[in-house]
Amino acid sequence: MAHKFAKQVLATVLCGAAGLASAQAWPTKNVTIVVPFPAGGTTDVLARAVSTKLSAAIGQPVIVENKPGAGATLGAAVVAKAPADGYTLLMGAVHHTVATSVYKNLQYSFEKDFAPITTVALVPNVLVVSSKAPYNSVNDLVAVGKASPEKLSYGSNGTGTAQHMIGTQFQIETGAKILHVPYKGSAPLTTDLLGGQVSMSFDTITPVLPFIKEGKLKALAVTTAKRSSTLPNVPTLQEAGIPNIAIGTWFGLLAPAATPKDVVARLNAEVVKIIKSPEFTKQMMDIGAEPIGNKPEEMAKQIKDETQKFARLIKVGKITLD
Repeated sequence: MAHKFAKQVLATVLCGAAGLASAQAWPTKNVTIVVPFPAGGTTDVLARAVSTKLSAAIGQPVIVENKPGAGATLGAAVVAKAPADGYTLLMGAVHHTVATSVYKNLQYSFEKDFAPITTVALVPNVLVVSSKAPYNSVNDLVAVGKASPEKLSYGSNGTGTAQHMIGTQFQIETGAKILHVPYKGSAPLTTDLLGGQVSMSFDTITPVLPFIKEGKLKALAVTTAKRSSTLPNVPTLQEAGIPNIAIGTWFGLLAPAATPKDVVARLNAEVVKIIKSPEFTKQMMDIGAEPIGNKPEEMAKQIKDETQKFARLIKVGKITLD
């Protein structure tokens, strides 16, 4: 009995030592943050803002790698299958909670195959049109969308992304018919929006803010329940007469599910410290983002709640993909 008890104590000590060694050993090489969109979009901007400071904090290079495609699911699948050692991370977003219900043959489970680290920021989406367009209000767009079905088009960052969901709910709530045009990311979408290839978009504030300030795009409404501090004079969709839309886009870091808990805890501590710093807060305000920095379990609940919310919307909109 004593011998058995001694073995149990030894096993416990060894496990604790292994965990401590894991925490002390990580990191010993480059860390990669996979961005599932092209360079230039909000996901990419946030990943690069975090990577520079995280590299300084952990003493190792933190590399941002863009792997766009399939509504942000391609990059997510790469991270889900990566070694769970803390060296491959995903800058995920609300889009991934949508993809869970949209894609029939998704290669991973966003809730089961990832370990949440922290939500980095929340960014309001904004309904924008070209400054050359004849539309000056949400009502102008709705009127055209009802009178001339599919004369209008809206671009998104891909089928199954938050922008697609906002566009879907916009049509459900208003009765307007608007053609959906999916892109691989914000950069090509904004180029076509400026060129008049698409009528409008519900993109996040970050990639379109410079063009709004330059007068090349008109902001007609933000999609969140409250006005954006970055665009205080732009009404919400609710204020514009569409009461049931209140959606913003959040972005956060995740690791493969089996990543050691001590490594996840270290990453959470370092990244939250970055997010809460005055320098990062100002940087986020400049691009229209609200810094968050929550606990892994809080991010996990956020993912669960939003997955359920979008599942209901997707069912109503009858949206599916292979």
